[in-house]
Amino acid sequence: MAIQDRVVNEIKRNNGVLRLKPAWVHRTFLPPGGRLKLNPLDLYDDFGKHGGVCERWMASTGLADNGPTTRENEGLSFIVCDDGNLLSFKDAVNEAGGIILGDDIMKKYGCLLSFCKFYDYQAPIHFHVHLVEKQAQLVGAHSKPEAYFFPKHLNSITYNGDLTYFGFEPGTKKADIVKCLENWGAIGGDNGILDYSRAFKLKLGTSWNIPAGILHAPGSLVTYEPQRVSDCSAFFQSSMHGHFVAKNLLVQVFPKEKQDDMAYIVDSLDWEANVDPNFKANHYREPVPVENPEKTGPEGYFENWVVYGAEDFSAKELTVLPGKTVTIKDAAAYGLIMMDGHGTINGVGIETPAMIGYNDITADEVYVCREYAGKGVEIKNLSQYSSLVMLKHFGPDNPDAKGFLK
Repeated sequence: MAIQDRVVNEIKRNNGVLRLKPAWVHRTFLPPGGRLKLNPLDLYDDFGKHGGVCERWMASTGLADNGPTTRENEGLSFIVCDDGNLLSFKDAVNEAGGIILGDDIMKKYGCLLSFCKFYDYQAPIHFHVHLVEKQAQLVGAHSKPEAYFFPKHLNSITYNGDLTYFGFEPGTKKADIVKCLENWGAIGGDNGILDYSRAFKLKLGTSWNIPAGILHAPGSLVTYEPQRVSDCSAFFQSSMHGHFVAKNLLVQVFPKEKQDDMAYIVDSLDWEANVDPNFKANHYREPVPVENPEKTGPEGYFENWVVYGAEDFSAKELTVLPGKTVTIKDAAAYGLIMMDGHGTINGVGIETPAMIGYNDITADEVYVCREYAGKGVEIKNLSQYSSLVMLKHFGPDNPDAKGFLK
């Protein structure tokens, strides 16, 4: 059967809802935090050849880049079909994107531009940057704007690293940062770059919106991260937690003829955004109700924008109260991940597992197609006592989120 026919069959069978299999991603540069509900025995599957499982990618059409340790199809989502077979979500979007995302989105972008992931490390990540679009295109890549939301459901353990370094102190000079890069590893393995940065305390239930070109060292909280489909990074810090970073991880994303030019590499940053004296005011986000809670509460639910103000993505947190059935409309297609409770969405079972095996198929992740999102999906909370909670991530051109754009 042709891919488009298979997609249409699944959409009809599940009333606009595509079930997705968990997509795990390994990393080698830091140990996993073990908070993504993956069976602890599977954190270092395949004898640890690929590192530890530190991330789960959701509604992903892209592949992770872990160099020689990358697994086949790592990071790619797969649709769980009625016959038990799996269908690449990327192939489904390529062949039936108009049905899934909407004809206007496919005409404009030709793909699913954004996706979402959880990342989970025992320690903050090294200070790094994702290239702005102009720089990324020089090496055949794309920029990676991203946002960070900190769900309370996955953060009972913080590893005492609940702060993130963003950008530089106002007044920092480019020459100072050039010197740090030239002195790679010279200070007992470190290059002193965090001496010029600012750390911000992370607060559960809030988020940060970080465009490409801004340096950041994300803290150790489990993070829900909507982002553009890209895995292109440059590490500006030579050592963290006693782990030395090869300079190749700084220079490899720049043209070969510029890889020894530290001034050029510093110029690739969005400098004004990095030294913005009002950085927190411009990038920190508190949740914003989608509608007045005094109206939605008696109807059985609460919904908040938790990621907003970015062109390429947005996200909501939806809470359905115990025993309630609600109809929720959205103007764009979206991926969702369950955080708490169990119930149904358009008749398809959804639940929040306590533990997941590496190869397990779950009922905690689905993708809601554009037409059905617009009509409204019926969500039932089948628990008498517990709320049903989900996170929903959207791609670009979501009419509901445009009011947040400056």
